[in-house]
Amino acid sequence: MPNERFLDALAGELAALDARGNPKRHELVIEAVVPAAGSYGPRYRIAGRGGELFLKMNSNNYLGMNLRREVIAAEEKASRAFGAGPGAVRFISGAYAPHVELEAALARFHGREAAMIFSSAYAAMLGVFAPLVTDDTALVSDALNHNCIINAIKLARPKERRVYKHNDLADFAAKLAEVRGCRRVLVVTDGIFSMRGDAAPLPELMAIARDADMLFPENVVVIVDDSHGVGAYGATGRGTEEASGSGPADILVGTLGKAFGVNGGYVTGPRLLIDFLRETSPTYIYSNPITPAEAAAARAALAVLEGPDGAGLLAHLAAMTQRFRQGLLRLGLETLPGTHPVVPLFVRATPKTTALVRHLLAHGILATGLNYPVVPKGDETIRFQVSADHTAADIDFVLDALARFER
Repeated sequence: MPNERFLDALAGELAALDARGNPKRHELVIEAVVPAAGSYGPRYRIAGRGGELFLKMNSNNYLGMNLRREVIAAEEKASRAFGAGPGAVRFISGAYAPHVELEAALARFHGREAAMIFSSAYAAMLGVFAPLVTDDTALVSDALNHNCIINAIKLARPKERRVYKHNDLADFAAKLAEVRGCRRVLVVTDGIFSMRGDAAPLPELMAIARDADMLFPENVVVIVDDSHGVGAYGATGRGTEEASGSGPADILVGTLGKAFGVNGGYVTGPRLLIDFLRETSPTYIYSNPITPAEAAAARAALAVLEGPDGAGLLAHLAAMTQRFRQGLLRLGLETLPGTHPVVPLFVRATPKTTALVRHLLAHGILATGLNYPVVPKGDETIRFQVSADHTAADIDFVLDALARFER
C-alpha cells in the first residue's frame, strides 16, 4: 500500500531535526579493535576511514572491562554451556543460573536484600515506575535527569508530577510540599548526571525526603539511577552513595553496560520490592533477559572490581581523570570541578562545538558534542569520558590535539 503522504511527513520532520545540527543516525562503525601497545591504550578502526586508528574519549566503559581477558573468557565459557541467547522471557524458560548468580552478587555488592536484572537500565527504569505509580502517586524529579527517567514518568502518568531545579535543595523541598495530599511520593534523581559528570547531593536530598515522609501515608520513596556512578565512583566503586556517604537509597537502579563493560540493567532494594516487581514489571516480565553469557561476563567484571585488581583500576581511573581535568585548565578551557570521569568541556556555541569534534576526529580522537536541544543554548559541550584503559600518553595525546585547535 503506498504511503507517500506519510513518508513525506516523515521527511519534513527529519529535515527539521537535521536543521537543529545534532543528527544521530550517521553512526561511526567500529570494524576492529587494536589492543593496547607500548605507552598507548586500545585503538579502534572505523569503517571508511582508510585504516586510521582512533582513541575513544566517548565511551562509558569506565574500567575497561569489555576488553579484559577474564570477562571475555567468562562470556565465551557461558556461551558454550548455555547457548547464544535465553530463548524466552524469565518466567517461561529464560532464567538461567548465571542470571540468578549475578543478581545475588549485585545485591551483596550494594548491601541490599535482593536484585533483579533487566535487558537495559533504560528498561529497568521504565519497569520500576510503571507498577509503583498508583492513581494517587506523585513523582518529583531533578531537571537534568536522564531521558529514561523523563520517559518513564510520562508513561507512568502519576497523579502529580513536579520537576525541581537541578540539584537545588530548596526547590526540591518546595516541590515536595506542593504534592502534599498524595498518598505516595516517588523522588527520583540520577546519582551522576550523564551530561556533566556532577553528583546529586544525596545526603541532603534524602534528609529532606525523610523529614517529609510522615506527611504521606505511603511514604516518600527515594529512587537513584546511578548508572554512571556504580563502578566508576566511590572508594570501592559503589557509586554516589559511597562517595557522598548518604547511605542506601530506597531503590537503586544501575547498569551493566557502563563500568562493568557488558550489557543490561538492574534494580536492587528490599526483597519484598523485588518480588513485587518480578510479578508486575512489564519490561521484565515480557522481555527477554540479557543472555546467560552476558550475565556471566558481568559477574566476572564485578569479581574483578571486588578483587585484587579493583583498587588499582579505580586509582588509575582517578589519576587519568585528574590529569585530563588539570590539562584542560592549563589550556585555559572551561570545565566543571569534580572527580568523576565524565569531564565536560564547555564550548558554548553549536558551530564551534561541531568544528572541534571534527578537529578531534581529524587527529584520531572520538569525542561527542552535545548541542541544543540536547543541552540548553549556551551550554554546548563536548563530553569527554576517561577510562581506566587510557594511559598518560593517551591523555596527553588528547590535550595536545585540543591545544592545536584554533579558538
